[in-house]
Amino acid sequence: MAQMPPRSIGMAMMNGLRLRCPACGEGKLFCGYLKVNEHCPSCHEELWHQRADDAPPYMVITLVGHIVVPLLLAVEMAFRPAIWIHLVTWLPMTLVLCLVLLPPVKGALIGYQWAMRMHGFDPADPEREPTPPSRRDLPKASQPAGARPL
Repeated sequence: MAQMPPRSIGMAMMNGLRLRCPACGEGKLFCGYLKVNEHCPSCHEELWHQRADDAPPYMVITLVGHIVVPLLLAVEMAFRPAIWIHLVTWLPMTLVLCLVLLPPVKGALIGYQWAMRMHGFDPADPEREPTPPSRRDLPKASQPAGARPL
């Protein structure tokens, strides 16, 4: 079995942070807010193998907590504002930070998976599924009469 050339983890993660394909850095990684393209529109690298699952939200919660909590404590200790001021300041900031950071963090994680050849990004992996889920034929029983497979 031939040794595959190493992939740059740093470059793949930076491309993911930029919401770009980890392989070429040109094509868009997402076709929606968090929906990953099945293939890179530029280099046609298969991206549907990614398995980000719950890791990006967990990482974003950790990052946002490390940003918001020290700021909240610093403001509280310095100014002692009313509770309503904390609510109108920190709740929207937390929500906006989470929504803004989630796609780049997911992109970086997908870039890491691609660089490490995890979850089907390795063509030599015996557990690699050959086609994306949207292209697989549905079982005959679940297809409407006269319907053609996707």
